[in-house]
Amino acid sequence: MTLYLTTAARNTIMDHFDATVVGAAAVLKIKDGTAPADANAAAGAGTVLATITFGTPSWGAAASGAIAVTGTPADSSADATGTQTHFRLYQSDGTTLILQGSAAVGSGDLNCNGSITAGQAVTVTTFTLTCGNA
Repeated sequence: MTLYLTTAARNTIMDHFDATVVGAAAVLKIKDGTAPADANAAAGAGTVLATITFGTPSWGAAASGAIAVTGTPADSSADATGTQTHFRLYQSDGTTLILQGSAAVGSGDLNCNGSITAGQAVTVTTFTLTCGNA
């Protein structure tokens, strides 16, 4: 039998994740190069292309088992030029890793509209985390 959570339970999990694990002003680092095997692995040798600090709070209240980023966080001047392959999301200290995902042009967990060029603005227009077992 498959395990299913109620929407209320999923909302509670995501609100707790946002308040306790992520906290305010999360930091998103978009990188090139080979992604680490998982979020427990060391950061690897990829170059940080853009660093984006989210607002406070980082996400809004959960709905339908998901949380969405608040506002439109941005890096006004990208750090380096390259083709994004993955991202890592950190607590506000920029070193305590929370999660990692793929990034690509037109696909990936983080979908970008083109490669990143040093000095260009990089903006997050949508970013949603969803609790599983719906």
